[in-house]
Amino acid sequence: MRKLFVVLTCTSAAGILGFSAIGASAQSTAPATAVSAPPPVAAPVAAPSPADTQAIAGKVTLAEGSDVGLKFAQDLSSKTANEGDSVELVLDQDLVVNNVVVARAGSKAVGEVTHAKKAGMMGKGGELNIRLNYLKTGDVRILLRGSKGREGDDKTGTAVALTVLFGPIGLIKHGKDIDIKQGTPLKAYVAQDIALPAAPPAPAPAS
Repeated sequence: MRKLFVVLTCTSAAGILGFSAIGASAQSTAPATAVSAPPPVAAPVAAPSPADTQAIAGKVTLAEGSDVGLKFAQDLSSKTANEGDSVELVLDQDLVVNNVVVARAGSKAVGEVTHAKKAGMMGKGGELNIRLNYLKTGDVRILLRGSKGREGDDKTGTAVALTVLFGPIGLIKHGKDIDIKQGTPLKAYVAQDIALPAAPPAPAPAS
């Protein structure tokens, strides 16, 4: 009598079991080849954050709204100024972020006269407005504005009103015109976040 052997097999990945019968002569079939486990999949690497990228690149972020102390590098008067005139200023002190100097004292800043009117008749005082444009450090321009907070959708170029008497930078009334002397301080603000490298060392004083 021919003997039958019942073999239990798995027919699908879902674990469904099946039965089959084979003859005695099938006992000599080749052994099944072992299936190796698939290699482990490496976990995805998270993209570096902007802060990490800046740290790697040796940069720090100067935040929007940061104070920037300037001073006038020229005399300016409502009596002689004209709309569109360039205004030269300089950085009063080193600009520091996280103990890193990003702009050296003396770096140049640029503004523009947006309105000028000399003193008139009937005791009317002079008027003078300037717009702050940027501070330059190395080859980078740091955009500036004249107020700490945003005004509407305009992030840059907010006009700074220099009033005749006891204005925000302590102007002195002189013949009802506005006279700004070289060296007069003026506070500006950073208009938008900007990543900056460390400023180069200050040049050694001439011997």
